[in-house]
Amino acid sequence: MKYMRKFSSKQFVIKTATVGLLLNMLVSPVSSVLADAVKTPAATESGTAATDATTTQATAVKIPSVDSLGLNLKSALLMEPTTGEVLLSLNADVPLPPASMTKMMTEYLVADAVKKGELSWDKKVIVQENASKQIGSRIFLAQGDEHTVKELYIAMAVGSANDATVALAEEVSGSEQEFVALMNETAQEMGMKTAYFINSTGLDRADMPAKFRPDTDRETVMSAMDAALLAKFIVTEHPDFTEFTTIQSYKFRERDKEPMINYNWMLEANKDVTNFKAYAYPGLDGLKTGHTTNAGNCFTGTAVRDGMRLISVVMGANSEAHRFTETKKVLDFGFNNFEIKQVVAPKAVIAGNETVPVLKGKNKDVSVVTDAGVTFIVPKGTVSPEIKTTVVTNDPATLVAPIAGASKVGKVTYSYQVEGITQIQEKTVNLITAEEAEKAGWFKLLMRAIGEFFGDLFKGIKNLF
Repeated sequence: MKYMRKFSSKQFVIKTATVGLLLNMLVSPVSSVLADAVKTPAATESGTAATDATTTQATAVKIPSVDSLGLNLKSALLMEPTTGEVLLSLNADVPLPPASMTKMMTEYLVADAVKKGELSWDKKVIVQENASKQIGSRIFLAQGDEHTVKELYIAMAVGSANDATVALAEEVSGSEQEFVALMNETAQEMGMKTAYFINSTGLDRADMPAKFRPDTDRETVMSAMDAALLAKFIVTEHPDFTEFTTIQSYKFRERDKEPMINYNWMLEANKDVTNFKAYAYPGLDGLKTGHTTNAGNCFTGTAVRDGMRLISVVMGANSEAHRFTETKKVLDFGFNNFEIKQVVAPKAVIAGNETVPVLKGKNKDVSVVTDAGVTFIVPKGTVSPEIKTTVVTNDPATLVAPIAGASKVGKVTYSYQVEGITQIQEKTVNLITAEEAEKAGWFKLLMRAIGEFFGDLFKGIKNLF
């Protein structure tokens, strides 16, 4: 026997009246407007929504292991600077004495002071006592000598001159130790995790003039990772660095018998120089060598080929020549196996997130696209890398018409990982409106509100039965 639900007379009257009212509205002149208003909008998700692209990995080169290179070094690292992707790492987080690679920070800060207008290349610098007493690589500056910032910078970049380096540090900050404080502060801002500087040159503490040694008994250290990060800031923020680092030789004073020779044997321009052509590397235009007894032979190199720049760091090589032959292995590993690829074009539509809802608009939603393209470094030959996409939209309550075209309404994060490399590449771009979302007129908003009211009422009645 079927169970029959009983209703009170009051419920019956309410339902009868409601159904009659609905029928009356459906045959009214505004029935078409109401019918449109009652339509349930497509389901949307505010907050975070994640989707994985269903792309196919094409045949690409198989990345060889770091061990296969046979590197004979204390540490090494290879980085692509625009993405920050680390392509090769060997003890790269171990803090080691960097020797004159320290001067990269001095180069960066001096170039930055010039860029900000705090210093000019043609300003005359008067050499002080500290600079005049430096040992090691130097241009034999005497206290009271005057040279321009540019002349001293070239001596530092080309000849790794310790005296020129200290003269520049003192010019920027008043004293070398004040400059060292700036070096350490900047290292923290750059995200360098192990770097610690005691001077502007990279000399061991015992080799500094006794009068100007810091109170600490610590030494300058920097990991290969930190050296690469520092080089990244140089090449991206001061792309004119090559104006100095590619100089093959430089005569500092007219009276000097011989010009200083660039310690970087790998410069591409050296391909025609008898003593260095065996080391010259295509596209190599920087950056800084280093050598002390404690550090061994070090080199931060950078080269560009087919539009891709790479930064290599080798530390603890057993000879001058060896630091360059090992650098060639590291750079070849990068250029032979990787390429930069645009994986997402600008103005891309995100599957499943083609629109966002808009309150009080002529339309209930507006089309959205990304505001920028995305490039990642991928194995050579990769056609469609597998990219993970995460979408975060703004609170729907804030998306109220009118909304101008190209307005930010969320963000999209793309991530990609090369097989065999632990670091995940990631880039976030804005999600913007592809067109203007116009505000609806009062009548349309009224009709929509009435429609939504009766839509909710109809659902409530339906649930009673």
